[in-house]
Amino acid sequence: MAGPGVVAGDEESVLSGSRVQPFSTPMEERGNVKDTGRHKPTSLSEILGLKDFFSLEVWRASVAELLGMAVLVFALDTIVISSYETDTKTANLIMSFLIAITVAILLLATSPVSGGHVNPVITFTAALTGLISLSRAAVYILAQCGGAVLGALALEAVVNSKIEQTFSLGGCTLNVVAPGPEGPVTIGLGLVQALWLEIICTFVFLFTSIWIAIDHRQAKALGRLIIFSIIGVVVGLIVFISTTVTGTKGYAGVGMNPARCLGPALVRGGHLWSGHWVFWVGPAIACVGFYLYMKVVPTKHFHHAEGYKYDVLNILKASFA
Repeated sequence: MAGPGVVAGDEESVLSGSRVQPFSTPMEERGNVKDTGRHKPTSLSEILGLKDFFSLEVWRASVAELLGMAVLVFALDTIVISSYETDTKTANLIMSFLIAITVAILLLATSPVSGGHVNPVITFTAALTGLISLSRAAVYILAQCGGAVLGALALEAVVNSKIEQTFSLGGCTLNVVAPGPEGPVTIGLGLVQALWLEIICTFVFLFTSIWIAIDHRQAKALGRLIIFSIIGVVVGLIVFISTTVTGTKGYAGVGMNPARCLGPALVRGGHLWSGHWVFWVGPAIACVGFYLYMKVVPTKHFHHAEGYKYDVLNILKASFA
């Protein structure tokens, strides 16, 4: 669960003084919008954006992704634990509401620096569509995974062992081992059902909120506060739906953020690794599906001011040219 990189086109970056666009390439690469849109990468280094991999600005921007993900994991997992610890019949509703607020705030905090991805799903989608290079995407995802581990370690340091064991650090679970009349039994959600939930929910997330964010016309008209609020609400609604529609004990709800699931799994281990691949494969399939959808939509109905010079299909064409 969590957040994309979106910023209204008419907002100024407090760090660079240049205009920040949705899913923008921050700092030094914003340059001339028109030139960026017309430029066609030729060499393999340019196609992959290798200069980003060796750019100090990119690595500095990735610090925002690392810290943003650390805070996200700590906050979200705390929300998950506290919601189910509360004596209420609407724990999933409370949890979804708090998650929506948390996501919106973190996007506002990280967007001026890194574009505010805080989610490999967003970074991967941005790379597929060509809004950022594959090299920048690799740096960001590495930072996001590192931040998730830091957030899980921070949570482990402040909760007691009983809560840690009972709620699995608030991590992404498909099933848990529970006591039964004839000994321990495994309860939870099947792999196929969980995989479909990840694919559908992630696609819905991209379609209903990220679509608005990466179209600079809507981003400029709505402003980043409204866009971030919309994204937070969409994430909260999807979490609520996924936990309600299944009603299965042992299933923690849809992930939609592989790094967020990875952090607790690395720290806590155990059954958190059971079916963990679902939280990566499902979102990845959804990202590819969303990218293909974007390629079908007429270009006049979809615009981004900075162009799509790293578009995957363009890279493939250039590779075989």
